[in-house]
Amino acid sequence: MPTISIIAAVAENRAIGKENNLLCHLPADLKRFKNLTTGHTVIMGRRTFESLPNGALPNRDNIVITTTGKEQAGIQICRSIPEALACIKEEESEIFIIGGASVYQAFLPLADKLYLTHIHHTFPEADTFFPEILSEEWKIAQTEEHLPDERHPYAYVFTDYIRKQNKHLHI
Repeated sequence: MPTISIIAAVAENRAIGKENNLLCHLPADLKRFKNLTTGHTVIMGRRTFESLPNGALPNRDNIVITTTGKEQAGIQICRSIPEALACIKEEESEIFIIGGASVYQAFLPLADKLYLTHIHHTFPEADTFFPEILSEEWKIAQTEEHLPDERHPYAYVFTDYIRKQNKHLHI
């Protein structure tokens, strides 16, 4: 089984989106997302897939978990988490869970790593939230702080977490 990693940009109030869009544009976060996920499998829900401006993410195997979505070029439709996990190529070393909220919630107990961008801002208008992370289950492996600049309106921190102990869950 490959490493299961969750990747997300999360505001101070655990907000991750509004009306099926990202809360803000952080070019460095998008670059990090691309660098980490390229060449790997990404798993997402239908609404996250529909929010992608150009459809399937290039140079990645795109798996969409949905009970209502239709087959489209560049994606593999799966009806459940076990089905999505069964679709992963044997040689895959790491898969990335890229949203949305219910997919994050479902995969969090299975995840080995979290790649989170903590945005130092609260978005009261947000309507989608990341699940709560229990500090006793995760340890910080690495952080990289960034201040606002001409391209990034808010301070943010790239934080990589690894699970403190092995998972013993069955789905």
